Amino acid sequence: MLILSTAAPAFAELRIADFSLGLNDHELAVHVVLLGTIPQSLHEALASGIPVQIRLEVELWQYQRFWVDRRILARVIERQVAYDVLTKAYTVLSVGGEKREPYVTKDLREAQRVASELRGLKLIAAATLNPHELYYVRVRADVAARGAGSVLGRLLPFMGGGDEQTPWVSSALLTLARTQ
Repeated sequence: MLILSTAAPAFAELRIADFSLGLNDHELAVHVVLLGTIPQSLHEALASGIPVQIRLEVELWQYQRFWVDRRILARVIERQVAYDVLTKAYTVLSVGGEKREPYVTKDLREAQRVASELRGLKLIAAATLNPHELYYVRVRADVAARGAGSVLGRLLPFMGGGDEQTPWVSSALLTLARTQ
């Protein structure tokens, strides 16, 4: 008996590859890069004109020793990658959570790169945080193909089959107090 098994390539799964925080005297900024932004299972849907939505959830939490941590802030950034069959071009649109111009390219890899990078997302002003408390940031990403005419896609955009998501990734604890 011969059994053949094929494993999915390592680059095919959606994952958070680069997650870092920038903290200065004025603000807390988040940098996130996704790998496998458009999984192989969604390439056919994208090529037929069904847009792929990428949603990044970013949360700021306050660490509470011996108690439940407290969520301070939650932001959702949504982007959409659509393929125009007539012009054979990919368009990356910001659907929610940020303002940016649409990006048009003929290369799928370039569209994935633009859709997957979240650079310098300003979460909160540093002055609003207590300098003696500990904080951390969590990030998660969801990817789904959603047709414009789908009733389920309009009512529950990230429910249903065909979605892929990453687990929550947390940063190290950080504080605003400086030590010398």
